[in-house]
Parts: sequence; structure tokens; C-alpha cells
Amino acid sequence: MSKAVAPHIELASADPSIAQEMARWLAHLGAERRLSPKTLEAYGRDLRQCLDFLCAHWGERVTLERFAALEATDVRAFMAMRRADDIAGRSLMRALAGLRSFGRFLEREGKGKVGALSAIRAPKVAKSLPKPLPMASAKRLADADERAGEERETWILARDAAVMALLYGSGLRISEALGLKRREVPKPGEGDVLVVTGKGNKTRMVPVLQNVLALVQEYVAMCPYPLPADGPIFVGARGGPLSPRIIQLAMERLRGALGLPDSATPHALRHSFATHLLSRGGDLRAIQELLGHSSLSTTQVYTGIDSERLLEVYASAHPRR
Repeated sequence: MSKAVAPHIELASADPSIAQEMARWLAHLGAERRLSPKTLEAYGRDLRQCLDFLCAHWGERVTLERFAALEATDVRAFMAMRRADDIAGRSLMRALAGLRSFGRFLEREGKGKVGALSAIRAPKVAKSLPKPLPMASAKRLADADERAGEERETWILARDAAVMALLYGSGLRISEALGLKRREVPKPGEGDVLVVTGKGNKTRMVPVLQNVLALVQEYVAMCPYPLPADGPIFVGARGGPLSPRIIQLAMERLRGALGLPDSATPHALRHSFATHLLSRGGDLRAIQELLGHSSLSTTQVYTGIDSERLLEVYASAHPRR
């Protein structure tokens, strides 16, 4: 296996040895750990912020030797500074995870052991439950007629409705839906399963409803651009790749039309898929497989949503009230 090529990085707050190791670390995470570009960008940004802080904190540029001798008080001071900037606990937890990853990388490469990072407790993160949509509202989002008054081409309205139908009908992430190739989506009556590529390039099989396939086929028939079998099935207004932002904007317009809260996002349709399945007796492990969660604990958050809904029903309808 060929080694990943490390990008060139320059740091005003640290000497070239740190910049070189940072570049090698990010290249390793991308090639060997297969972390997403967004995660790599966040990890790189967190480390830069830490180095900038340490440079100001110590009054000198950070060297590899000084970073390896980092003390717990230095890490706590950095975390306190970030918290003072009103950074959420989840972002602080990610920052600490990135710094620990960099520290482990330095240790494996024989560049010193940053023991202080393992001595710091991860910040507590308040568990926030996803906000699913009511079943009727989720279905209306996949109805192109709901946006009939907009000055948009009919095929674009049909495309957006088909994408949202896949998010709700099959519980896809928006990146998974937009990553589907035309040959991967069966025509109505010719199949009922999608093979989806999710996080970490892992593939999974998910069922797809015939009425959802009908919406996709309706869009395909109206699309003015050629849709080759090995190309993306969903394209933008000019025939190029469809940006997730376009679907997010479409959702924002629909929120206003349907009177839905700001929490009604494309990802909320995936939450709704899981919650509605669970409320109808779906098995948690089966839902885990459908969503592509690597851990059951990730899926278990939906039990909290469903319990919350049941308690609301109990509180409003119990005969003792």
C-alpha cells in the first residue's frame, strides 16, 4: 500500500517540525482511517486553534519538544478559552479527541508522549434528541404539488420531491441519496432494494417503496439532461452534481409553506423514518442496519424519542386527568 502524500502546511504559531507532523497526521487519518474531509478539516482547525492559543499562552512559537511536554493545566486553559467563546460541549469533545489523536500519532512516530492529553476528562455533552416530523408532514414534503406556486421548473420540483421521498422512505442521509447512480435505483416493479454507500464507504441494503420509485422515475422522465447509468441520478439545474445545499433550501421553502419549525431539515426526515418505524413495532437492531449505524447505542436515541411521545399521549389522555 502506497503512503499517503502529506499536504504542505504552514503555521505562524508553531515551528516547521510541528507543521510537518500535522500534515503527516492528517494524511494518515485520511488514507488509513478513512475519515471524511469534513472531519479532517475540523481536526486540523482544532489543532491550529490549540497551537495559536499555546503560542500566546507561552509567549513563544510552539516547538515539537514543548508540545510533547504539554501539561494538563495548559490543556484545561485551552478548553476554558474555547468554552468562553460559547463553543458547544460536542465541539469541545471533538477538539479534545483530535488533540489526543495527534498526540498518539506523535508517540507512534517516536516524537514524544503527550501524557497531559489523556489526563483531561472529556466535557459532558447534553444528549439532544432528534426532532422527528409528524407522519403527515413528512409525507407532504415529498409532494411536488406543495411547491406548485414557486417559479421553478417542474422537473426541479419533481427532483426535490423524489430526494425527500428517499430520505423519509428509506432513511437515507442526504449524501447517500445524492450519491446514488442511476443504475442503482430500480424502476417501479423491477426491484425494491437500494444498495447505498454510507460513511466510511460501507455499503448496506435498504428497502425502497414502490411509490418512492415512482416519484424518482417521474423526475427521470422529466429531467432535460442525459442521465447515464454510471452517473448520478440526481443532477442540478445545469446538469452537474446536485449540491446538498439545494435540497436544504428547498426544505426551508417548504417549512414556511407547511408551517413547520426550523428543526424540519432534510436530516430530520431520516430521524422521522427511524422514529415512525420504531413506533410501529420495528426492531431496534433492524433499524440500526437500515440506518447504517455502526453502534446500536447510536440508534438507541430513538427509543428516547418514542418514549417521550408515549409520555405526551399518556399525560394528555389518561382518564385521571
